[in-house]
Amino acid sequence: MSIKKIIEGKKEWRAHISRIKVLPKDYQIVYKEIQKYLFKVGPVELNEGIGLLTEILSFFEEGVAAGKGVLEVTGTDVAAFCDSLIEDSKTYADLYQESVNQKVNNPMKK
Repeated sequence: MSIKKIIEGKKEWRAHISRIKVLPKDYQIVYKEIQKYLFKVGPVELNEGIGLLTEILSFFEEGVAAGKGVLEVTGTDVAAFCDSLIEDSKTYADLYQESVNQKVNNPMKK
């Protein structure tokens, strides 16, 4: 990765963080929990940029503009909300399962 891309990525991330800081406190709390959840179990593509996180942030900004509370936007089961966002994506859990199965199945075939 070039220095230019790293600098651009940092600028993009800082702008993203600035947008989060203007959200109401309840939205900020839920956003941070979603971010943690997605970093732990989320899609592999999440590391390739902040696209999904930006989409969530925009969705939250629309909720704020509409005068809705954060749980009106996400529902009360925030983990289920996250799961629905990544249901068609390959996750780190999927990769780990594949790795375990490969390690177990390959020696058994010999």
